[in-house]
Amino acid sequence: MGGGVPAARQALAILSFLASRPGPVGATTIARGVGLPRSTAYHLLAELRAADFVVHLPEERAYGLGVAAFEVGSAYLRHEPLERLARPLLVRLVEQTRETAQLGILQGNETVYLLKEQPRSPLTLVTDVGVRLPAHLTASGRAMLAHLPAAQVRALYPSGASFTSRTGRGPTSLRELRETIRLEKQRGYAEEDGLVTAGYASVAACVFDHGSRPAAAVALTFSADVDARRRGRLGAAVVAAADALTGRISGRHPVRA
Repeated sequence: MGGGVPAARQALAILSFLASRPGPVGATTIARGVGLPRSTAYHLLAELRAADFVVHLPEERAYGLGVAAFEVGSAYLRHEPLERLARPLLVRLVEQTRETAQLGILQGNETVYLLKEQPRSPLTLVTDVGVRLPAHLTASGRAMLAHLPAAQVRALYPSGASFTSRTGRGPTSLRELRETIRLEKQRGYAEEDGLVTAGYASVAACVFDHGSRPAAAVALTFSADVDARRRGRLGAAVVAAADALTGRISGRHPVRA
């Protein structure tokens, strides 16, 4: 399995495999999944159980992640790695475009903004750090919704009442939202114009985690009178920044069908 300490690499491979599964799995499946002899897999699972990184479910004859793995993941979140890794990229994006850059994540059917970097003469925006906005209205939200399974999008928008409006514009049905995000997914970035605040527009691109799932979105917000050519350049800039952040968090782009 390459250089370094083989046992350590193999144990980490087991943890990564368990993290990628929807639930506990048997030792044979684990051994096959990471390419190990069953005897080696059993030995490593015993060591990981002793350290509480793996839990054994005897009734199911299966193994799952243990409390120590949860504690490591919680510590990772406390260190705010996403924001720390994204901030230099957003600063560079502002320097490059002289527009306001933001980092948002998806929580339910809302976009939550984690970071905001501004040029010297900033716009007055509602999308400040900590602000929540309807995801179907924001470029950031739609950039992430476009890469969710159709069933999950449907669950987030179960009825027409889910489609709130701020300016009287924007998707008003699941069919309209699906068509909008389908086209934006094809283009590679999402765009909204006057849906959040009249007179302002945004473009955003999705950041992906190690499982090719939406982790966040990088966005630029600018005056709505910006012409189509510059909007295209801003779209390309957010795609490049989102791709760079995907790389920095060891994420993977989904495979195109």
